[in-house]
Amino acid sequence: MHHKVYKCALQPFPPDLDEPILTIHQTISDVRGSFYQEKTVFLRCTVSSNPPARFIWKRETATLSHNQDNGVDIYEPLYTQGETKVLKLKNLRPQDYANYTCQVSVRNVCGIPDKSITFRLTNKTAPPALKMSVNETLVVNPGDNVTMQCTLTGGDPPPKAVWSHSPNPMPPNSISKGGNLTIRQIRAEDSGFYNCTAINNVGNPAKKTVNLLVRSMRNLTYQITPDVIKESETIQLGQDLKLSCHVDAVPQDKVQYTWYKNQKVIKTSDRIVITKNDLELPPVTSSLEIIDLRFSDYGTYLCDASLPNLPLTLNSSEINISAETVPPSISVPRGQLVITVREGSTAELQCEVRGKPLPPVLWTRMDKEATFPNGEKLIETPDGKLRLENVTREMSGGYKCQTARYNGFNIRSREAAVQLNVQFAPVVEPKFQDLRLPMKRSVTLRCNMLKGSPVKVATAVWRFERSLLSVPPIEQQEFSEYKINSTRRETSGTYECTISNDVGSDSCVFQVTGRAYNPEFYYDTPNPIESFKQFKNYSYLIQWTQKEPGAVDPVLHYKLELKPPNMKGMNSFVVISRDSRKGFLYELRLTDLKIPQHYEVKITPHTVSGPGDSASRSIRYKEHGTCRFEDDKLCGFVQDKYDTFDWIRQSKVNQSLRRTANTGPVMDRSGKPEGFYMFIEASRPRRFGDKARLISPLYNITSRLPSLKTTYCVSFYYHMYGRHIGNLTVLLRLKNIVSQDIPLWSKKGDQGNKWQLENLQVNPTAPFQIVFECVIGKGVEGDMAIDDVTIRKGECLKRQIPPTKAVAAPSSAARHPLSGFRLWLVSFLLFVLLR
Repeated sequence: MHHKVYKCALQPFPPDLDEPILTIHQTISDVRGSFYQEKTVFLRCTVSSNPPARFIWKRETATLSHNQDNGVDIYEPLYTQGETKVLKLKNLRPQDYANYTCQVSVRNVCGIPDKSITFRLTNKTAPPALKMSVNETLVVNPGDNVTMQCTLTGGDPPPKAVWSHSPNPMPPNSISKGGNLTIRQIRAEDSGFYNCTAINNVGNPAKKTVNLLVRSMRNLTYQITPDVIKESETIQLGQDLKLSCHVDAVPQDKVQYTWYKNQKVIKTSDRIVITKNDLELPPVTSSLEIIDLRFSDYGTYLCDASLPNLPLTLNSSEINISAETVPPSISVPRGQLVITVREGSTAELQCEVRGKPLPPVLWTRMDKEATFPNGEKLIETPDGKLRLENVTREMSGGYKCQTARYNGFNIRSREAAVQLNVQFAPVVEPKFQDLRLPMKRSVTLRCNMLKGSPVKVATAVWRFERSLLSVPPIEQQEFSEYKINSTRRETSGTYECTISNDVGSDSCVFQVTGRAYNPEFYYDTPNPIESFKQFKNYSYLIQWTQKEPGAVDPVLHYKLELKPPNMKGMNSFVVISRDSRKGFLYELRLTDLKIPQHYEVKITPHTVSGPGDSASRSIRYKEHGTCRFEDDKLCGFVQDKYDTFDWIRQSKVNQSLRRTANTGPVMDRSGKPEGFYMFIEASRPRRFGDKARLISPLYNITSRLPSLKTTYCVSFYYHMYGRHIGNLTVLLRLKNIVSQDIPLWSKKGDQGNKWQLENLQVNPTAPFQIVFECVIGKGVEGDMAIDDVTIRKGECLKRQIPPTKAVAAPSSAARHPLSGFRLWLVSFLLFVLLR
């Protein structure tokens, strides 16, 4: 039992089974009258589980089945991925009024028990209904204790009422009990929509909403508007003048304004007009219009705002109207037009405002897309000073200050600008550059300053192997250079250029050598080319080309080192370079390798500059050239980087418990639970048309002449079982100057629940790869798999003996015709003839 729990814990998606949810619905065609006078009822059971659950419907204690009688249907709705089953009761009959149970099971996986839910269907079953004790809109004062009652008026079984608040969560000072909601000491921020929802899993939930408004007032502002008709921006006798007052309030339409002059309530007349809802101003704004301004109208004006039933009044600032009341002007103090600070410090930008009254100053970025550190695009300051702390380089740029059109004159804003320069250390490129050059060549190393402030290089220091180099002084520019007149062994090494701009520094590093690049292996012979089991040895053909041979001096020779891993001793070989052209193929036949030992091969190119970069690979002895995907390295196969999703290496032991039934193989081609195969899963999140590609190692054709074709045989097993199977295609990818994919074979649709063998014979004209491409079909039952892939030189056998795994089932075991003594005798005769 302990072992079973441990295996369950190892699953990538642990098994689970949630409680099922059962909901009842009526036919949509008619919703009049009592709920269950309708003809059709749907019982919908939903559960989340891993693996997919099995559903069992029961009426009382009797199990129901699909089409059991004319009154029962059981089906799975579309796009529910096996998580829902619906019981449909057609033409509702008296015997249909009963207890219905939905039982869900994961078949006791990892000891998870079955779960169930029961619903009693009666002739009184009905969806919920409710009513609210208050109106749809409720206005209260801050500090009140507010209670709202939600009364259930219908529903069987009895519904449950739940309160919610939008757009925010329920306030912490609220208490919900049954259908009653109480909010103690209510605050302005508790305003919003409160929803009472009644649910009994029959039909749709019932819902009532209350818009709760908490009376509040804030942000009282005023405006002075000179004569608009005469387009004046100053106050002049004989012209009209408008004073406006606005407050942000809840509820906004209930605000009441009162105007005062010299502390006395203003009385309206033919020249003094008080209006509300001026079309030129924000809604619910009070305006005091003075027609034909006279000297006697000079004085101190005041506006206050109030809400009925709210013991609070807001007063505006005093508005002085006189000959001294003048519109504002704004400017930047001398020496403050450009502010320069270092990154991380504090910057203070200032604009001076003159006039009476002095309005607030609004700051914005000249770059309209840029924001302030707090994420806002506008900041208001009472004195025109903008303080920015811990400035960054992104905050460099122009800042605009302008007068507000409230708490002052309602005229065109006056503007000024300040430039902020944030100095920061330089950023250079290249950070690192590997330069491979032939000997006796000149080269100029250049370190560029990509960005920085100041933008010019103040100093540049060059070092070679940490020793200072002598370079002439540079003028103010955005880069620094160092020239090597002639590359030699003595000039090979690491060069570093450190650039500074009086704030900080950054460095470019150059590695200058004549080292050859590494060789690149070709996997033309992934298996032994000869095997002499009687002597317990085998031969192997190593092939490689030189990467970028023209970058440095020609390769003189290659040193090849061969050793078994984790063992002492090494064999060395020298291969003389015969051709420096790019793509020239080198070959070396390794003999007397011991069966079944594998080896590590290391190849190092040598030029006049010495040894270059090495390349290593492993040689593994294999009886067959068949890839069974038992190793997570996939025999050199790789996933395509440009497809939609990846193939999965899978076995029966590690497969997901969520795998879809009725599709895909149960085990690998040999029938072993621990055997692996490559697999594509068609379930979510996969969609119709998604592609997965698996690409073989690169195989190089050995024929140098186009007229001499080299034949290869591609053999593999495929499994395509399920009603939604898409396409499986095999492509030949030729690696010429431009890669070319040639279709070789394709299958579509269900091919049966079995592994099937396919042999493909190809005659590639260039280095090639084999690509296995799966395209998802139109449903979840579309899993596909491949196994036992063989790519070998030579023609395909007319009658291929299927390759098998290391262990075969007893029923499928076959005795080889050359077994035992016969096999030994044939081997001995071949050995004598070869001598």
